[in-house]
Amino acid sequence: MEKKIGIVVSLYLCLTFALGEYYSKTRPFTPKQLVVTNFHFFFHDTLTAPNPSAVLVAKPTLTGGDNDSSPSPFGSLFALDDPLTIGPDPKSKKIGNARGMYVSSGKHVPTLTMYVDFGFTSGKFNGSSIAVFSRNTITEKEREVAVVGGRGRFRMARGVAQLNTYYVNLTNGDAIVEYNVTLYHY
Repeated sequence: MEKKIGIVVSLYLCLTFALGEYYSKTRPFTPKQLVVTNFHFFFHDTLTAPNPSAVLVAKPTLTGGDNDSSPSPFGSLFALDDPLTIGPDPKSKKIGNARGMYVSSGKHVPTLTMYVDFGFTSGKFNGSSIAVFSRNTITEKEREVAVVGGRGRFRMARGVAQLNTYYVNLTNGDAIVEYNVTLYHY
């Protein structure tokens, strides 16, 4: 009996080795080079008619407080499809869209938490996007948000976007924000 088990084990090992050699032609691992990319664009967030690019999806009725008269009181949820351009003028060349949502998440300090995919539709980044999931303290003229991912040329991206409010209408919430992005990706 032991001899039969030994023969079976020997055959199994020979077959495993033979198939392994046949099916497993591995290549040496060559890591991709980490790339740093810097770029710049303008984000146009329009809440007003006749053609808003961000719309109120939900507004709570129980939050109370002194900021309920703001365009985005605490707890408000917005869906957005905002144009991205190369300049601050809304008529400047469009290079993509920011699509996603943001929620007004600051009860005492106006803050948006952003869940947004910045997709590029022209130029050398056409078909690529970056994902932002971060807190955005909108009353600060200069601030920073986290880039947590990307696709296309920005696959596996991580980095930061430095934001600078170029224009804001405090009455209706319309804003133009300058983005200076630094990405690390492969």
